[in-house]
Amino acid sequence: MNYHVLIPDNVDPAAIDLLEDTKSIVVTAPGKMTRAETLAAIPKADALIIRSATKADAELLMAAPKLKVIARAGVGVDNIDLKVATERGVVVMNTPRGNTIAAAELTFELMLALTRQIPPAHRSMQEHKWERKRFMGTQLYGKTLGIIGLGRIGRALATRALAFEMTVIAHDPFVPAESGQALGVPLVSLDDLYERSDFISLHALVTDETREMINKDSIARMKPGVRLVNAARGALVNEADLANAIKSGHVAGVGVDVYVQEPPPDDHPLIGLEMVVHTPHIAASTFEAQIAVAEEAAELIIAALLRGEYQNVVNPAVLEP
Repeated sequence: MNYHVLIPDNVDPAAIDLLEDTKSIVVTAPGKMTRAETLAAIPKADALIIRSATKADAELLMAAPKLKVIARAGVGVDNIDLKVATERGVVVMNTPRGNTIAAAELTFELMLALTRQIPPAHRSMQEHKWERKRFMGTQLYGKTLGIIGLGRIGRALATRALAFEMTVIAHDPFVPAESGQALGVPLVSLDDLYERSDFISLHALVTDETREMINKDSIARMKPGVRLVNAARGALVNEADLANAIKSGHVAGVGVDVYVQEPPPDDHPLIGLEMVVHTPHIAASTFEAQIAVAEEAAELIIAALLRGEYQNVVNPAVLEP
């Protein structure tokens, strides 16, 4: 019996090679497919590997009678309708390990860019100016970093911040205090983190509790001059409230890699503000990370189809009797 794996997004060839070298697996991976092409091909698929571009919504899932498993080559599953997938018995898995270092490094790089005003200093030099006094910076050494979400990326960021001799605290209701202590990162309440942090980095999942957790009320509890970085999910932030806090001077700077709407609209409230450093959702965009998540996704599919083994399942209810 052969299993058909459909890959409608561009993934690293390492994943395709791994699947094609596996007996009983047939792969369709022509590169980026249109929505119409994906809908036409999905009825024959036993498994699906996608990145963020393909939406596995109700329409796609209802058109896939044979579909058993989806592997997301990445962490976020916002583009997958987990409720419908669970109802139809489709197991959804993600690949959290491959992106960890890339996302942690970009987060730290955004912090450095903010503290030393690197983007505006670069623009100034391109304009043939020499404005040393304008770009007085601040050091990370001795500052307090508050990490919201102490998962893989949060822990990797903490390790790098500790190497810079920062004080690191974290809030994560799902992590035991002993895990934080072992890392040298005390777990504190959200209010305590807001009040103590010079820098705040977001690494939480989007839930009803965390959606727009950064808003005018939470910002008011933060230190004047706080700097924030969001390389997790745009929905964690009320972008208009954050823009107002920057304009008022309460927030000294923001590093943004993710947006509520992607790509962001021309009138996005944070774009154009001097003390905001933007990147276009590239936290996972390293050659090493893309190879890692692609291979991990392929390995998850092989284990699921050929051995009935499931890892990194994000809709565990589907496996209940």
